[in-house]
Amino acid sequence: MDNLRIIIAGGGTGGHLFPAIAIGEEIKERFPKAKIHFIGSNFGLESKVFPVKDLLHTLLPIRGFQRGLSIGSILKNIILPFRIIRSLLKISTVFKEFNPTLVIGTGGYASAIPLFMATMQKNSIPIVLQEQNSFPGLTTRWFSKKADLICAAFKTDNLSFVDKIIITGNPIRKNITSGNRTVALKVYDLDIQKRTIFVFGGSQGSAVLNKSLENIINKFDNESVQILWQTGDNDYNIYKKYNSDVIKIVPFINDMASAYALSDLVVCRSGALTLSEVTTCGIPSILIPFASAAGNHQMKNAETLHQAGASFLIEEKDLDSNKLFKNINYLINNKNILEEMSLAAKSLGKPNATKKITDHVINMVSNV
Repeated sequence: MDNLRIIIAGGGTGGHLFPAIAIGEEIKERFPKAKIHFIGSNFGLESKVFPVKDLLHTLLPIRGFQRGLSIGSILKNIILPFRIIRSLLKISTVFKEFNPTLVIGTGGYASAIPLFMATMQKNSIPIVLQEQNSFPGLTTRWFSKKADLICAAFKTDNLSFVDKIIITGNPIRKNITSGNRTVALKVYDLDIQKRTIFVFGGSQGSAVLNKSLENIINKFDNESVQILWQTGDNDYNIYKKYNSDVIKIVPFINDMASAYALSDLVVCRSGALTLSEVTTCGIPSILIPFASAAGNHQMKNAETLHQAGASFLIEEKDLDSNKLFKNINYLINNKNILEEMSLAAKSLGKPNATKKITDHVINMVSNV
């Protein structure tokens, strides 16, 4: 297996990017001589993460279709065909030089072009899809027919070719449970004696969640509660003025293991990767599903945790600052309830998902 050359394509958001990295790291750990080439977009989170992690990668000049009606969105859509052509030419060069034995797609607009290129090769290149959500993304639906294997986090009735689907759970970032609470609190200059709330809206942040928190940020008991607040890059300059001894504002957190380790309660969206990490780490949560998620999959994700007693659930249409404050304040001051929620969260976690996916991938490649 030392001659493995694998392209792993996915990104745009952390929900597609970090599963790609997790799978690549697991393969590389088992087969150190295997070559892994990551593919992403110039416009996605991966453009920052790949260089920091020193991963062999190529970034394509591709971005998703803009659904807005602003002049900027219309102009971006007009030049989209040219971006696709440039991306196809770039990925064609990668395929010729790297000569992959396998292509893995974890979703997002950056994964479609490498998967398409794999289907166009004279010598068939096996394709594996990894689907994070209960409602499959567009890329998974497009390529499910040609895929050799689909590793899904959830059972779904929205895909054909059931014989190709294996339920594995979501691959999560390596060592996500290895954060040290004491060290993490020192890194963020937080008090080890206080209960800590971690608020984040996914890798890009959430304008709705940020605004709701701003309205109540001064209501918390600063003697017993402190907050780590990831705003996302777009909103950071708006909210950084609230930074204080008990409120730490950051645009983005790369070391999520430490962030989870210091958390007594998280307030977040309910993307599939986020919930996979929250449950594996056993963190109680208040979930506010993104109302416009495809197939309403974030609501379905959140309901699973809520019904198990691992989370409180607030629908976006019902979200107001007072309701959010009452829920946070109630939980953060009830240690017994938090402990019960933590146990419920852990019961839902699938810490071995990355290993299972890699097992199936390696087994498939061995039989080609």
